[in-house]
Amino acid sequence: MHTKPVKIPELLAPAGSMEALKAAVAAGADAVYLGGTRFSARRFAANFDDAALQEAVDYAHIRGVAVHVTVNTLVHDAELPALADYLLFLYEIGVDAVLVQDVGLLRLARALVPGLVIHASTQMTVTTAEGVRWAAEAGCSRVVLAREVSLAEIEAMRPVLEETGCELEVFLHGALCYAYSGQCLLSSVIGGRSGNRGACAQPCRKPYALMQGEYDRYGRPVRMKPVRLPHRYLLSTKDICLYPVLDRVVAAPVSSLKIEGRMKAPAYVAVVTAIYRRALDAIAEGRWTPSPRDEEALAFAFTRGFTTGYLCGERHRGVIGPERPDNRGVAIGRVVAFSNARMEATVALSGSLAPENGDGIAVSSPEGEFGCLVRGTPKSGRDGVWVRLPQPAPIGAVVSITRRASFESWAEEILRQERQAIRIDAAVNWEEDGTPVVEAVCTPARRRGVVRVTVRGDEPMGKARTRPLTADQIAEQLCRTGGTPYVVGDLDLAYPGGLFAPPSYLNALRRSLLEAAGEALCEAARPPAAEIAAARVRLSTLLPALKAGGKTAEQKKPVLSVYTDTAAGVEAASAAGAGRIYFEPVECTADALASAVRAAAGVPLVWKWPKIVRRTFLNAALPLLCQAAEAGVAGVMVEGHGCAGAIRTALPGMPIYGASGLNIWNADAVAAHGDFALLTLSPELSGDDIRSLVARLPDTAPAVEVVVQGVAGAMVTEDCPPATALGCPAGCGGAAFGIRDEKGMTFPLWPVGECRTSIGNAVETCLIDRLPALVAAGVGGIAIDARRRGPAYAREMAGIYREALDGRVFADLKARAKALSLGGITAGAFVHGTE
Repeated sequence: MHTKPVKIPELLAPAGSMEALKAAVAAGADAVYLGGTRFSARRFAANFDDAALQEAVDYAHIRGVAVHVTVNTLVHDAELPALADYLLFLYEIGVDAVLVQDVGLLRLARALVPGLVIHASTQMTVTTAEGVRWAAEAGCSRVVLAREVSLAEIEAMRPVLEETGCELEVFLHGALCYAYSGQCLLSSVIGGRSGNRGACAQPCRKPYALMQGEYDRYGRPVRMKPVRLPHRYLLSTKDICLYPVLDRVVAAPVSSLKIEGRMKAPAYVAVVTAIYRRALDAIAEGRWTPSPRDEEALAFAFTRGFTTGYLCGERHRGVIGPERPDNRGVAIGRVVAFSNARMEATVALSGSLAPENGDGIAVSSPEGEFGCLVRGTPKSGRDGVWVRLPQPAPIGAVVSITRRASFESWAEEILRQERQAIRIDAAVNWEEDGTPVVEAVCTPARRRGVVRVTVRGDEPMGKARTRPLTADQIAEQLCRTGGTPYVVGDLDLAYPGGLFAPPSYLNALRRSLLEAAGEALCEAARPPAAEIAAARVRLSTLLPALKAGGKTAEQKKPVLSVYTDTAAGVEAASAAGAGRIYFEPVECTADALASAVRAAAGVPLVWKWPKIVRRTFLNAALPLLCQAAEAGVAGVMVEGHGCAGAIRTALPGMPIYGASGLNIWNADAVAAHGDFALLTLSPELSGDDIRSLVARLPDTAPAVEVVVQGVAGAMVTEDCPPATALGCPAGCGGAAFGIRDEKGMTFPLWPVGECRTSIGNAVETCLIDRLPALVAAGVGGIAIDARRRGPAYAREMAGIYREALDGRVFADLKARAKALSLGGITAGAFVHGTE
């Protein structure tokens, strides 16, 4: 129990449609987030076209609610002109913040509309205080942290928040991604539908079999056999629900709590928002304790099973729900008897919950599942309740309520109400001719600032002949604001008396006042006209460069780079003719780095940092930088935002290389990393995309590189599927593990430190016959990913590509590369692009 006032974070609700937005506002959201039909990472939500978006922004602003718009996809160079126009449109209509993932988009926004508030999306994968500092310096006022960050790590960020003024936002309730957002390519590599483009096909909700075997000399899983498990949905997470620990979350340095659900129905938005609104208000008043009834209502809204997630230290089965990937409802008991004559099950209740008239129920057993609607109030007896079913139910079947009729009624009640969030304090004076003039101050409940409006009657009120209006009658008419978001507070009437007007006259005056208040509230949320005009001038200046096709690329032989994780792999790559080596050791020590430099035998060796960097890694790695430089390390390769700044602070002058985790999709993203030595382009880009990007780069831009061979990383996750299924430390014993989908494709699993897992594509990228196109495009480097593949693979594959660069016949080399590959080969997005 809190005994003193607590600063309550903003409650941020989803709005996938206008109906959902109205539900969020009515239920008490401080802000809503929504997407337009362009550049939004929930492409299959209803979303808002430009006209609907302006309507939504005005609707929310009139009611004192902020609007955050998601522009959180990665964008191609050809899309930048349209994106610039869209950003200016969002600025003009007064959106309160824009969420972004693409660093090129962020750079463009800062140049075009510096007054537009930018939030770093969770797709940016910010996990450290250094990442928060980077975002603040790049122009973001808020960071939506990766869902995997813990409360303890958030608390440790407090000093950088106070120093930079940057805010934090965390997910409060709803679906939990299996992998680190922004680093998940599983949907992309399987079917070309990218989560980074808002088109995720949700493959993590599909069934998989856990496979176990061993590795051959080329690091390929062989002799793989299925592990017998009771459940098939190995990657399906439970839904996050922080309601039980809400007071702990509020005490953390978090400014915004986000409800997930832009694909959810308005009823879901209404009830979930209302429950959290009530809880946050109670915490503010020091009188909150978790309500079992509210937790139950949250489950009735939708649940795959609840977890407090990585935020509160949950792992393995605490996060993963492998039984099923969809709504489970609330289990109420088991079938203990069934009458075929009456088609009636006897359900022994496990608690106080019982089915009610109109409820939807599901009956689940190993033989399958079916559902039905409860008709009438079930009778109860000594053994339980009797429920009529459409088909026989086996003894022991679990009965769950998946739709609660009373819940639906509650949602409808919330949706019907209009929150009266705007207070109007008014003074009415009458001019000499009897014309009323209303001067009002409008104060939103949850937005700073007030607006002042003045309205006049259309014509003078007439002199009363028999029954003049009283001041009370006029006040009563002006205060009738039911069905609107307004409520009249103080009303000061300087009424001279003796006047008359029909009710329609006073109704029209009231309507004019409310319309003027709405227009003023909307206008107050928009930037000044002078700033909009200046932004339009900047747009006209920027557009020619954004539309330009760029220069003809300078063709030169690219550097051959090799990724490896062992000193033996370094030695093999060097001997085979690699021009640069990226070394990502399993254990980060000074001796490991020094040994790798010696094994490189003069070939530049770059220390590769993990895709996901958390505090524990930085604490170990940063003190090693000076020793690494002394040992001869040629640079450090990073994949996470903020890592480069941490390195430059610890060791100024150390060259920085960027790996694919930085999601470089356009030339502006390259420019945003202008002080890097080299940047790796996203594996989701096509050959045409790469050519267009490189053509727009100035001569001073960092070199760009493309990974041409190796198993593409499909995702990185905090989960370890073998440990979750079999118990820890099953995934760390040296056996080869994978997951096999329903099409028979096996995706390899690799532990990558700190109990984290990398899931690779089922087939290997091979672009050896595309080298002429890459050379013609002007890329500065090509890379082979030989991590976890052993020195034999590193040596032979590097040798194949060295021969290709030296002019050998590609057909023979491609066959040799295919023979070494894992699961076959694919040109992937290079040929087909990414949806």
